[in-house]
Amino acid sequence: MSPTETPRKAVLHASASSSAGDGNGPDTKPIARGSLLADRETPFVSTESGQGSVIDSIAEHRRFQAVVHPELAHDLPHVLRVEDFSLYYGAAQALHGVTMAVPQHKVVALIGPSGCGKSTLLRSVNRLNDLIDSVRTTGNMLLNDRPIFDTKTDVISLRKRIGMVFQKSNPFPKSIFENVVYGLRLMGEKRRGVLQEVCERSLRDAALWGEVKDRLHDSALALSGGQQQRLCIARAVATRPEILLMDEPCSALDPIATAKVEELIHSLRGSYTVLIVTHNMQQAARVSDHTAFMYLGRLVEYGPTEAIFRNPRCRDTQDYVTGRFG
Repeated sequence: MSPTETPRKAVLHASASSSAGDGNGPDTKPIARGSLLADRETPFVSTESGQGSVIDSIAEHRRFQAVVHPELAHDLPHVLRVEDFSLYYGAAQALHGVTMAVPQHKVVALIGPSGCGKSTLLRSVNRLNDLIDSVRTTGNMLLNDRPIFDTKTDVISLRKRIGMVFQKSNPFPKSIFENVVYGLRLMGEKRRGVLQEVCERSLRDAALWGEVKDRLHDSALALSGGQQQRLCIARAVATRPEILLMDEPCSALDPIATAKVEELIHSLRGSYTVLIVTHNMQQAARVSDHTAFMYLGRLVEYGPTEAIFRNPRCRDTQDYVTGRFG
């Protein structure tokens, strides 16, 4: 580091250099001297928190303390609690002491630049990261007060309590009806009346019933991309999951299909607890009740969506939501 270079700028340059081309680090580029990001000297929008930035904390070798808005303390009960959760890929640490709670029947959005740990955190909830040999974790996650990472936890039983929707729709090569009731069949349900009732209810919840009710026995692969994604949502909610995880569910859809899925997510509020990862900040503002901003594997700020976008309390959050980086 040169005599004239501040620790903050040195970390910015080091972070960009270490992640360039390896696909593992945050999506940052070398910062030009005099740019908005390199010379951020403006105070927080709200100064009462006294919290510095992630870059500052790394430069000063101290633990970063996330800003959690006090309003969230009154939003009870909590379906999911994450407590000082860290995750490592071998020697590389991807998540750093994340602590947050997801309230019941609310939509919580995870936002942040590529490589910040959003999807890693989401996939940890149903332990999909267990499929990677080098992964290890510390800290706790609890789903309705039952530990997720306890050695006694049955992973198959855990995943039955959680719904998952991926970036790309993945309908099974079966009929629309069989796709929706697949989870119930795995649980041993054979009564035709129950299966028909759940199929209709789930397709209505997914705003798809009116479009497919006359062709339930046609192949699900014949549906459009947007319809397939809504079918996957119907399949996920058919078992009445305790939480529904969505990993960028609209990233492969056109604007019209995206609008329909967003309307669906909005309609699920009040009936289902939803944790969604999105790169689209406008989408997060439209569909979520609360938003958590992540950066460099850390939770930076977590609060009501309107407050995060209109009056953030952290400098990094302000710069991200106003488009200064990311």
